Amino acid sequence: QVQLVESGGGPVQAGGDLRLSCAHSGLTRLTYAMGWFRQAPGKEREGIAAIYSTGGSTYYDDSVKGRFTISLDNAENTVYLQMNSLKPEDTAMYYCAASLGYALSPLQTDEYTYWGQGTQVTVSS
Repeated sequence: QVQLVESGGGPVQAGGDLRLSCAHSGLTRLTYAMGWFRQAPGKEREGIAAIYSTGGSTYYDDSVKGRFTISLDNAENTVYLQMNSLKPEDTAMYYCAASLGYALSPLQTDEYTYWGQGTQVTVSS
């Protein structure tokens, strides 16, 4: 059974930093994508960062490029999202997700099969 558990969210002032973690278990394929998504109230869930389990290529939405960094620690089965220079518009519920295999469009929600419960990030001005 695949499980994804996010942590690290919370309140932060604009300009501050947070690091989100996603501990996963049960993923057995050698290659899969791990993504970070977010959903603000009244908005659709959007993909903001993704990385393959093999490391290497990373993908970012333009809204976070240069501020957020996705990384993984395969020894710890954990994916991280380092978020710097946070803005009020970054306020959302943040989710991690895992694909079953190679994802052609790694920032698209429909590429992912497994989802965590989310962690709230609130950025105040």
